[in-house]
Amino acid sequence: MSYYPLTSIPDYYGIDALLTEEHKLIRQSVRDWVESFVMPQIDQAAQNHTDIPNLMRELGKIGALGPYIPVEYGGSGLDQISYGLIMQELERGDSAVRSAASVQSSLVMFPINEFGSEEQKMKYLPKLAAGEMIGSFGLTEPNHGSDPGSMETYFKDMGDHYLLNGAKMWITNSPLCDIAVVWAKNEEGKVQGLIVERGMEGFTTPETHNKWSLRASKTGELVFNDVKVPKENLLPGVTGLKGPLSCLNSARYGISWGVIGAAIDCHCTAVQYSKERKQFGKPIGSYQLQQKKLAEFLTEITKAQLLCLQLGNLKNAHKATPAQISMAKRNNVNMAIEIARESRQILGGMGIMGEFPMMRHAANLESVITYEGTHDVHLLITGLDITGINAF
Repeated sequence: MSYYPLTSIPDYYGIDALLTEEHKLIRQSVRDWVESFVMPQIDQAAQNHTDIPNLMRELGKIGALGPYIPVEYGGSGLDQISYGLIMQELERGDSAVRSAASVQSSLVMFPINEFGSEEQKMKYLPKLAAGEMIGSFGLTEPNHGSDPGSMETYFKDMGDHYLLNGAKMWITNSPLCDIAVVWAKNEEGKVQGLIVERGMEGFTTPETHNKWSLRASKTGELVFNDVKVPKENLLPGVTGLKGPLSCLNSARYGISWGVIGAAIDCHCTAVQYSKERKQFGKPIGSYQLQQKKLAEFLTEITKAQLLCLQLGNLKNAHKATPAQISMAKRNNVNMAIEIARESRQILGGMGIMGEFPMMRHAANLESVITYEGTHDVHLLITGLDITGINAF
């Protein structure tokens, strides 16, 4: 395999000096795992459109699932910068790997920890943290993506249980999930969260096939046909869109870190290739146009690192706003996808080969730039924050 292993991440502004020793140790341990477990099999998984076997349990072993969840519920009790660094290293391996950890952590474990009962926390969180249980998150619907307030999935109070009907689409891990945190409208039209378990009659999870992106990840639907959900499975701590949107804030924060890893993988591969590949009697890295690209890559990666580090500080202080998180998600994903595309050009025809990561990252990032808030919607969120005028 011609993949160039990474010895160190670009740190042009000495950002490592702002990290704790624990941060660096966590980053290195996840990086080592990605090198040994993910890299040897990720190309084959993506080429064959199959997920990596036993991925969730392996992620659980290295503490990558719900790392900021309190220790008493199976998490590691880490801070938000640690979470971001973990996401960065996972996405250097592949967006599908980071997506699996991100969904489990921010979209399943986060709402149970924030809004669940003590019984729900004890029942689900330790198994989710260990990867013994796989979770999925049901918000997006076939007819409602950027407008979740118009969701059609609903549930009725039947006395001793709730009756759930509807469907969710584009759901990571749905074909594999043991539970799904599902957001639906009650009889008053207010949004609430329900924990739906595999095996409940009327609950099915058809897989989505023929994807050109996130091919090493299972995607599907969540379909509810008169599903009887026990009343103790209702998340009691929140009503309204604040619930799912707070989950998305946590996930978008993780994405803003994660995509830096994909950009780093492409950048480092391009740098090494440009030094080794010779044309017209000298390395292609000696030509101005190639150096321009490499300089721009490093500049954009450095800007994204600084954006995420300060956002992590704000998150730790509980001061990060949804609009600030939107800015980081939009900017960093766009940065990463541009680097993936341009670095592919540096490799010429070799850039489309599975031995190198550019095309795989570029294809994956086409999903990341759309899910959990599209590029354009995040732009409008920033515009609203600037002007105070809603352009939706």
